[in-house]
Amino acid sequence: MSTTNAATRFSRPRFAILVLIGVYPVITAILNVILPLTGGWTIWQRTLLIAPLMVAIMIWGVIPVVQKYFRSFINPAIGEA
Repeated sequence: MSTTNAATRFSRPRFAILVLIGVYPVITAILNVILPLTGGWTIWQRTLLIAPLMVAIMIWGVIPVVQKYFRSFINPAIGEA
């Protein structure tokens, strides 16, 4: 049995697309929950509430899932993409 270790490189555009696909429904859901509860708030107050939620979900949710399930897509063999 022969194995080859093809050199790979991290593809930022592919990673960005996958993170966007993961983040879009999350931020839409957060906004649908938060906006009705913060009717009289200014935009900076809403952002102060939403930003930490979004960062936590990205760091401990979206990004690890993207890295785990799409590893070969975001780390293509050199010369592939």
